[in-house]
Amino acid sequence: MSRTSSKQLEDTSVADTRPDTTVVGRVALVGFGTVGRAVAKILCETANPSLRLTHICNRNVERKKQPWVPADVIWTSDFREVLSSDADIVIELIGGLAPAEEFVRGALLAGKSVVTANKQLIARHGPDLLQLANRARCQLEFGASVAGGVPVLPALRTGLCGDRLHGISGILNGTCNYILSRIETARIPFSEALEEAQSRGYAEADASEDLDGGDARAKLAILALAGLQARVSPEQIRARTIRAVDAVDFDYATELGCTIRQISRADLKDGTMFAEVGPSLVATSSPFGRVQNNQNLVLTSGKYGGDMAFLGAGAGGDPTAVAVVSDLMFVAQSLSAGARFHWPQQFLAPKVSCDFETPWYLRFLVKDQPGIIAKLAAILSAYGLNIDAVLQKPGYEKAALPFVITLEPCRDSQLHPAREEMAALDFAIKPCLCLPILR
Repeated sequence: MSRTSSKQLEDTSVADTRPDTTVVGRVALVGFGTVGRAVAKILCETANPSLRLTHICNRNVERKKQPWVPADVIWTSDFREVLSSDADIVIELIGGLAPAEEFVRGALLAGKSVVTANKQLIARHGPDLLQLANRARCQLEFGASVAGGVPVLPALRTGLCGDRLHGISGILNGTCNYILSRIETARIPFSEALEEAQSRGYAEADASEDLDGGDARAKLAILALAGLQARVSPEQIRARTIRAVDAVDFDYATELGCTIRQISRADLKDGTMFAEVGPSLVATSSPFGRVQNNQNLVLTSGKYGGDMAFLGAGAGGDPTAVAVVSDLMFVAQSLSAGARFHWPQQFLAPKVSCDFETPWYLRFLVKDQPGIIAKLAAILSAYGLNIDAVLQKPGYEKAALPFVITLEPCRDSQLHPAREEMAALDFAIKPCLCLPILR
């Protein structure tokens, strides 16, 4: 019988535990736009033996080909070729609902894990797709769908999974934050701030999805899914536009120690989710008040861990691409380890309400005449609403006079009928701007 020395045993042990450097993640990229190109660049320029780009799928693929992509990468315009390939992971970066939903479902049914940055898809079909991924023994990761390069969704999945979160709020739309920041700093009209954002490429020619809250509420629905384990569609979340906010509102907000930001917030209480998106007054000294330009900020509130903040660049090709590749590496590591991250089989389906109880900022624009405050106070009193303060800065034309009333905390449902009655008064030039004051 031959003898084995302790040195030989030690060498054998080291050899057996050496990490496997073979490729465990063959990657197919679907969508070669701004983010897709950035993702491909990272994959081609970064030496990662566990990941290999094998396919790029896009319309008009011949016009998309780039010399820096390795010669062995297969270019195709046919997604069916991706489905029948040996790719382990599909990255979906085409955006929208169709045909993205079909592609993602097809990839999962084919046994391929999926990484996506598609906020509209996850906001509307995320729970169903996550359950499909569980059944198919695959993974679906979507960390780039909210806040771009801010790793808030991976943090919700792993770093905060030991807590019981009950609240999530954030500045989730960089376009709105840029516009409001410019009005604040330059005291320019809303229309001028919007034109500037469009000229700098921060806003689309039709910026309705940003300005009216559609983009932010889709992101809030995803945060509620990942952080609160709650199934909420974007359409269930009230969205208020920022279009009515103007420079005068920042003058009055300053008097109150506040500024104005588009805030998305969701609070889960006793089976009801209070959720909305819209412009709000926030203290200038608060985390929200300090966020400038096109940055994003997400705050989470947990039963055990308290409040946590995540701040960073919320948009752009490179930050989003970094989030996509980070998700990709997480999936590849899971495949290598033979383990998968499991989402819940069932999500909460709470009642959704916008009936928050907060103090309120009411900015009126009126034709000046005697008795205005008395008439407004009578209506507010009739609905059980208490005035906290009245603010009127001098120097404005009497034919279009702005002034502000702040209210003590009350519910939205109490304020709404009073607002409708006040808008019908003969001196009102337009309905008052109602903004919650978040403390």
